[in-house]
Amino acid sequence: MAVSQASLLLQKQLKDLCKNPVDGFSAGLVDETNVFEWSVSILGPPDTLYEGGFFNAIMSFPQNYPLSPPTVKFTSEVWHPNVYPDGKVCISILHPPGDDPNGYELANERWTPVHTVESIVLSIISMLSSPNDESPANVDAAKQWRESKEEFRKKVSRCVRKSQEML
Repeated sequence: MAVSQASLLLQKQLKDLCKNPVDGFSAGLVDETNVFEWSVSILGPPDTLYEGGFFNAIMSFPQNYPLSPPTVKFTSEVWHPNVYPDGKVCISILHPPGDDPNGYELANERWTPVHTVESIVLSIISMLSSPNDESPANVDAAKQWRESKEEFRKKVSRCVRKSQEML
């Protein structure tokens, strides 16, 4: 029962995004037979180090969506304090609901079932615009962001160029 509800909700969210596209990203299914795995393309936000980039990611939804959050993993190289070296995105709204066992986040900053694909991607775009180096997923990127902005900028520029070459 829950799987079919999740499936229907995801189909509706995909249809809504196709009808009313949001600036800065596009989404579709990785495989037409599986509504639980989406391919997402995110444009680097204007006036940020990521501007001009075309970053691809896979959004994987759990069978109990929207009670639990999806995971988002960049398949494009992204150098960012809040993206693990393997590409997995680490932002509050993708963390399970409830209190943070590590005490970094408030419960209201974490996943709630009211979030949609659109709100998730908009949060990722916001993350690209303003990295949070307080609790980094990529410690090296966070250290470079804090201590050597010029080296950080160069590394991000390489990622942006690489993403453009993949088109």
